[in-house]
Amino acid sequence: MSGRPMPCDRAELSTLFLFEKLDQEQLERLCGEGRVELFEPGPVYTEGEPATCFFVLLNGTVVLSRRVGTDDVEISRTSQRGVYAGAFQAYLGDRARASQYNGSMRVTEPSRFFVLPAESFAAIMRDWFPMAVHLLEGLFFGTKNTQQVINQRERLLALGSLSAGLTHELNNPAAAAVSATSALRERVAGMRHKLGLIAAGRYEPETLLTLVGIQERTAEQVAKATPLSPLEASDREDALADWLDDHGIQDGWQVAPTFVQAGLSTDWLDQIAAAVDTRTLESAIRWLGYTVETELLMNEIEDSTTRVSTLVDAARQYSQLDRAPYRIADVHELLDSTLLMLSGKIGRRITVVKEYDRTLPAVPAYPAELNQVWTNLIDNAVSAMDDAGGEGTLTVRTALDRDQVLVEFRDTGPGVPPEIRDRIFEPFFTTKPVGQGTGLGLDISWRIVVNKHHGSLEVHSSPGDTRFQVRLPLTAEESEVIEPDSAARPNSETAAEAT
Repeated sequence: MSGRPMPCDRAELSTLFLFEKLDQEQLERLCGEGRVELFEPGPVYTEGEPATCFFVLLNGTVVLSRRVGTDDVEISRTSQRGVYAGAFQAYLGDRARASQYNGSMRVTEPSRFFVLPAESFAAIMRDWFPMAVHLLEGLFFGTKNTQQVINQRERLLALGSLSAGLTHELNNPAAAAVSATSALRERVAGMRHKLGLIAAGRYEPETLLTLVGIQERTAEQVAKATPLSPLEASDREDALADWLDDHGIQDGWQVAPTFVQAGLSTDWLDQIAAAVDTRTLESAIRWLGYTVETELLMNEIEDSTTRVSTLVDAARQYSQLDRAPYRIADVHELLDSTLLMLSGKIGRRITVVKEYDRTLPAVPAYPAELNQVWTNLIDNAVSAMDDAGGEGTLTVRTALDRDQVLVEFRDTGPGVPPEIRDRIFEPFFTTKPVGQGTGLGLDISWRIVVNKHHGSLEVHSSPGDTRFQVRLPLTAEESEVIEPDSAARPNSETAAEAT
């Protein structure tokens, strides 16, 4: 929007705090390269447009705002003469991505501005204040680089914690598979030995076929076995042990629990006794016992290796290493992979409740970065409950909230005290002891949700009920992603362009 041109008065410029130390020659240059314009109520410039001008308020009222999702959030409103906005970082050049307005400005009444083209402002800054420009460049890029390093460090700390948990989770099923494989080798050797004893006996072909048939049905029974209650298992073990003792099987009480685990009963033993004579019954029983044990061990190996595969798949899903950085994603898949990755940290004393709305559509997102948000929020919730005794409930809920997907993390910890609630999204603010937190988890989460996804991140807290709510738009374009620090944080003062 263009204003109505008006005369530029050097004396008026000299009364502004920005220009009060300039000499007449410098004021003359300002008036020569700049201009004074009168703007009627309405927009002056809009966020995302090319940053072509540097504006200094002479009189009137300005309102600065920034876009958060589909809303424009007011940052500041002022009538102070001399406040500035627009391309005030033009002297940093393209390296600072200063070629676009990173906010919007409008006036609520007829307002006059001194307007200086961005190129002229940058040239004047370099000509008149070269040392200041170098210092400001160092401060700007130094702060930016420091923030990148710290963000990377935060990710590495989270990765280290996840790696430790994942290693622990992988070690358990891997160790179980190794142990079961070793035991399986012994059982197969025993089965071969018993088979040799059976083969050495005088069996009719029909008898051997009957035993093989019983073996096949035994393997099928093991696959279909269902767990019994402790009382039922104990009663069946006693019955099987008595049957084995009655038929002269030594140490029958040792094999009875294995038969019970496989879902076998005395009826099954009666079938074996009917198929062979008394002299070879024990060899047949123990041969088929080895069959039961090998089937159970193979089930254990299958369960263990499936667990390993599930964990590896969760790690791949969590890291998104084989996926495009920006894509349509199912938030439930992301949540499940993060919860699985953090299962070791969550532990057994904390109950995880999933209240998913499975009808939710997928959302356009940076999945790897959303996983980082989930990690930070879950980690905070677990830490809060650990501090309160280590027990509690973590509820992860998803729902449709108008045109956004809501992801809520609710914990039963002590809550966020009101006196610090306004500060929890500030960089480096932490309530954890020294060495246990960087104070960047929520800051990074805020940047990812609000700045990269045009969503929102809010906290509602009371003792026993703390909820962090993430809202993500259902539609977005990758080109709409904005740079960090371009949105206002809730419940905290945000530096506006006008000062």
